[in-house]
This record gives sequence, structure tokens and C-alpha cells, in this order.
Amino acid sequence: MTAVRSNFLRTVIGLDAAACGLMGAGFAFDAGLLAGPLGLSPAFMQPLGLFLIVYAAGLVFLAARKALPRAAVWALVAFNVAWAVESIGVMALGWIQPTALGIAFVAAQAVAALVVGDLQYIVLRRAKREAAALA
Repeated sequence: MTAVRSNFLRTVIGLDAAACGLMGAGFAFDAGLLAGPLGLSPAFMQPLGLFLIVYAAGLVFLAARKALPRAAVWALVAFNVAWAVESIGVMALGWIQPTALGIAFVAAQAVAALVVGDLQYIVLRRAKREAAALA
């Protein structure tokens, strides 16, 4: 089975797209406003925001499909885990020095990425079990 049909998965991806799009727009277009409260530089936030806008567009494309390619969903799971690890890593390595609010924001979005990745993983495992039961 190379495709996954799941309205729940499409909804998760759609909500991820909305969150990434909103965060991307905020980072790309309001970096100067967010820099003070979060302690993140506009030079860090703006390119990240532009990336998130493009990523969100890709998620919208995927969420609109009735059947999602299994490999694409696995890639999303891996990306969400990598995003969470990198989010915490940039703080742990001192590459960014966020404020307390910035630390909370970065940590919260890292946890959210792990939750989304976990939900995607659960759907993939369920789809595999269902396919095996039908075979």
C-alpha cells in the first residue's frame, strides 16, 4: 500500500499548515515587532518565516489530496521530529539567546511539532495494520 486515506490525517496536516503559515507570516513580516519579546533576531526569524510559508503551502497541497503518499507522510514525521530537535538544539548550543517568553515559545512549538509528528505516525501505523488485515 503506497497511499494513506485518512480524513483525520488530512485534518492534522491542514492544521499544521495553518500553524506553520501563521508562524511563518509573523516571523517573515513582523520580525521587528517580535524580536524584543522573543529575543530572536529578525535576521534569524525572517528567512525562517519565509521557509515556513513555503512549507505551509506544501502542506496545504498534501492536505487537499484524498490519498496521501505514504513516503510523503513518513517525510513529514521525520521533518517534525527534526524540527523539534533542532528547535531545542539551537537554544542548547547558544546559537540563539531568547528571552523567557522566547524560550517558552520555541519549546512550545517544538512540543507541537512532536505531537503532530506523533499523530501522523499513529495514522501510518493504523493504516498499515488495516492493510494487513485486508490482505
